[in-house]
Amino acid sequence: MSEIIATYHFNKVINHPEAFAEKLAVGLTVGSWTDLTTLDQSHLQGFKGRVVKTEILADITEVTIGYPVKNVTPDFSSILTTVFGKLSLDGEVKLVELDLGDYATYFPGPAFGVQGVRALLKVEERPLVMSIFKGIIGRDVTFFRQQLKEQALGGVDIIKDDEILYDVPELPFEERIQAAAEVLEEVQQETGKRVLYAANLSGPVFQLPEKAKRAKELGATALLFNVHAYGLDVLKGLRELNLGLPIMAHPSFSGAISGSPNYGLSYGLLLSKLTQLAGADFILFPAPYGSVPISESEARRIVTESSEAFPVPSAGIHPGLVKRLIDDYGRDIVINAGGGVHGHPRGAAAGGQAFIEAIAAYDGEEPGIAYKEAIKLWGTS
Repeated sequence: MSEIIATYHFNKVINHPEAFAEKLAVGLTVGSWTDLTTLDQSHLQGFKGRVVKTEILADITEVTIGYPVKNVTPDFSSILTTVFGKLSLDGEVKLVELDLGDYATYFPGPAFGVQGVRALLKVEERPLVMSIFKGIIGRDVTFFRQQLKEQALGGVDIIKDDEILYDVPELPFEERIQAAAEVLEEVQQETGKRVLYAANLSGPVFQLPEKAKRAKELGATALLFNVHAYGLDVLKGLRELNLGLPIMAHPSFSGAISGSPNYGLSYGLLLSKLTQLAGADFILFPAPYGSVPISESEARRIVTESSEAFPVPSAGIHPGLVKRLIDDYGRDIVINAGGGVHGHPRGAAAGGQAFIEAIAAYDGEEPGIAYKEAIKLWGTS
């Protein structure tokens, strides 16, 4: 495909949508057309936007425009500026879809993806389980070690930093990675199970590549990244370092870009499609029945668009939701919980075990004690 196809929703019924779309296609590419000389028109013909289609959907006007790939460079900043930069300032309009076609090959995609992460963890079929550090702000490495070990002993597959835990003096980035490597090696020797720890990669943007390389040297097994606060091209740059570390994309700040039904980018496009292209192996998103809900249709699209990376439904997840999560999104998901692990009556180890038992119960096994205790506390979906 020699075009990038963008689809927009305008929050109104536009009279004469074809003429409106043609003006848009010209304005976002060559600027004007009828005022150009024949010579200029001949030169700019290959750079001019093309109206693909228009459609009235209830009270929304859908416009689809093709942009010549020669107008952009293989950077998210170039593409988004071209297809939505100026237009995003022009009233109630939402970019709902972006088809890069063959141009997508310029973007790296996940280094591991679903099958690569499963191979790392030696977990072939069941959903993965991830827990989150809680109450970690202001704590020291002793507390970090204790909470990390308790979570790991519960049988979870991955443990991630809280996204708000940056490189703070009480618990520096490098110290966390070194401590985690030691603790998780102890756990693996004790249980035979490997657990990944996703450290939050943070700091001044131009220092991130060297910091990521240092993390690898110190024994990091995964990275958490607040991609939407930093930008998709930053994630792409980290992925292209080829460090051999899975990258987990947190949705923090994405609500400012996608939260409105009338403005910004659709959640499926931003959180899943573009973030996966940029190199994320895990796509975190708020489950529609959790504590930070989005619509069920948006959540399903996020999972559908996450064709290679692991979708990670999050926020307000507890063991009683496991059946619904698997029914809704299948087995190639990561079930992610904070309070649903740490809030278990017998602590985080039992909280993690409750999720493992919930998955086993879904597959027909007798419910375990930790799961029964969790259901008594939280109920089921």
